[in-house]
Amino acid sequence: MKKKPTTPRSKLRSALRQAWLRSRERQAALKRDGYCCVACGVKQSKARGREVAVNVHHKDPINWTSLLELIYQSGLMCGPDGLETLCVECHEKIEERKRQG
Repeated sequence: MKKKPTTPRSKLRSALRQAWLRSRERQAALKRDGYCCVACGVKQSKARGREVAVNVHHKDPINWTSLLELIYQSGLMCGPDGLETLCVECHEKIEERKRQG
């Protein structure tokens, strides 16, 4: 099977999900709430036969589809012609010039 010329959206979605699951913000919310549901008080458990999972919910909804599309369009759709390979030092110089205006 031939690879597609662009990164599949499923790969980007998976990477975003992994970043969220490992985020410091998510971990801080779990710790703050004692790994318990703030609505009913049930505590997360991994005990065999008594497994209970808790999720971290965004109070202000995130439109994941729009976010995914923005990242995709901004960073991945330029194609190889819009990219170049640089050493770390040259890349830092170019980025510093951009920051300075």
